[in-house]
Amino acid sequence: MKGVKMTVFKHAFAVMMVAAIAGVVACSDDDNSDSGNKYVNNWIYDNMQLYYLWNLDLPKAPAKSQNPSDFFNALLSDQDRFSWIQENYVELLNSLQGVNKEAGYEFKLYLESPDNENVIAQVMYIKSGSLVDTEDKDLKRGDVITHINGQRMTLSNYQNLLGDISENHTITYYRPTEEGPVDMGTLSLNTAEFAENPNFMHKVIETEGHKIGYYVYNFFATGPTANSSQYNDEMDAIFADFKSAGITDLVVDLRYNSGGAEGATINLASLIGNNIDNSKIFTKRSYNNDLSAALVSQYGADVLLKKFTTESQNVGPLLNNNRVYILSSSRTASASELLINGLKPFMNVFLVGDTTIGKNVGSISLYEPDDPKNKWGMQPIVVKSYNSANESNYSEGFFPDIVNEDNRLSLKPLGDTDEELLSLAIDHITGGGSARRSSAARGGQRISLGTSADFKRGSYNLVIDDERVVGAIRSSLVE
Repeated sequence: MKGVKMTVFKHAFAVMMVAAIAGVVACSDDDNSDSGNKYVNNWIYDNMQLYYLWNLDLPKAPAKSQNPSDFFNALLSDQDRFSWIQENYVELLNSLQGVNKEAGYEFKLYLESPDNENVIAQVMYIKSGSLVDTEDKDLKRGDVITHINGQRMTLSNYQNLLGDISENHTITYYRPTEEGPVDMGTLSLNTAEFAENPNFMHKVIETEGHKIGYYVYNFFATGPTANSSQYNDEMDAIFADFKSAGITDLVVDLRYNSGGAEGATINLASLIGNNIDNSKIFTKRSYNNDLSAALVSQYGADVLLKKFTTESQNVGPLLNNNRVYILSSSRTASASELLINGLKPFMNVFLVGDTTIGKNVGSISLYEPDDPKNKWGMQPIVVKSYNSANESNYSEGFFPDIVNEDNRLSLKPLGDTDEELLSLAIDHITGGGSARRSSAARGGQRISLGTSADFKRGSYNLVIDDERVVGAIRSSLVE
């Protein structure tokens, strides 16, 4: 995605944008300042006036001398839970592609007991190719971390301690077993910049006359860089395998998927949806009035639409009852929810797990790659998403058809047919629902405090990567 230079728009698009916001963008007394925070804050304010979904809610004369992060946050609408800014735009862009400095494990946080303030972090999965994986560290899904760098995690310190795990660190942990917890001692973990592949796992499960395609997809990215299609190509190959195997049912595990790129979302939707092709609408976009008018004038009304693509690997017609199963959690967000909403007019989307985040809006990346005085990058909300039936009523999240918070400490490996959420989906597919009960009925629930996604800037995003939209204007329109 290219950086956007607000002062060098050219051609008709530039003219219309200026006309659209005439009288709105006003120069303050300090607009000519080239020093410190004011320089960056002028850039922030001008961009927000042009692109921000709630641009009419911006304060008219904000103080521009404060730290850019504080200035940006002071501009945000009360309706905005998701816009963010980062001091280094390269780190921002990397995080959106799943590139982070880390050891390579994701976790969920719990209060250890209602009777104390201790906090525990349970490992949800180990990332393939990460240092934890390649250095063959004895850390597995289900392991429970109690200490970081020798300090016991508590309600008062866990956020600070977890803020340190992007550097080399130690963990003290135990392994829950049927016989009781096994003390695993202390483990030293190194960190490095790492590009996670979101295509975590896929397999075909044959049971009771069904062939169930199971796919674990952990964030939406087309590839390790913005211009790469590697991950989408791998996704296509996975669904080609499913189609060749003749699957009868599909379970897509998005419980650890907190969002990502719209392009990857459309690719996945186009592999799943039934009776869809490149003539069918996947999502409709609503920008602020000025931006919508300028885009439509430049590109036509279709710029507000994104359609499915025609994919030879599509499995939609194979699926029983025109149904796809989605495994969800309180971390499932944004692009994941766009997928759910976009598929709903075309098929039965059946959710198993917890209520999703509730993010029906998307953002773009704004930054200045050639400005040595401004290395900041921001990710403001610029669009609200609707499906082809004009539905966008999931700001409170999607409520699951089978409710299970998946909060027990006893975890089976992902892909195991006895694993909590997968087993519930299989039971519903095969009609064996009485064989298993929800974890709430079994007991052993914990009070959740969040996940590792909460500590990563790239989480909970729907990133608009359409080249026609301002965040990625074609080079012919931008110098």
